[in-house]
Amino acid sequence: MLRSTSLDELPELWNILKGDMSIVGPRPLLEKYIPLYSTEQRKRHLVRPGLTGLAQVNGRNEVSWEKKFQLDVEYTQHITFWSDIRIILQTVGNVFGGKGISSTTSATMEEFLGNA
Repeated sequence: MLRSTSLDELPELWNILKGDMSIVGPRPLLEKYIPLYSTEQRKRHLVRPGLTGLAQVNGRNEVSWEKKFQLDVEYTQHITFWSDIRIILQTVGNVFGGKGISSTTSATMEEFLGNA
């Protein structure tokens, strides 16, 4: 129930209030993935992580890791107030519509194994 309604994300609001996260930005990933990033993928860390981002409104867990990183880097290169507003509105629509919460094989994204 919590996962399907995205209510499991509520604790992240504390991180936003503390200033550790932004509302919009690349979603934080597990630290164990950092050594697996390519130089291009590391660019996602040029901005503060966010509760939602371009990858989340363009498929969430239904897109590949490669596409997710591409969208994260694209966001870092084209940040505007209006793009953040658009992402927030799309996120609200996706959450209420239940869009993209699960990948095709599990309730969450498969583990990132690096660039094979």
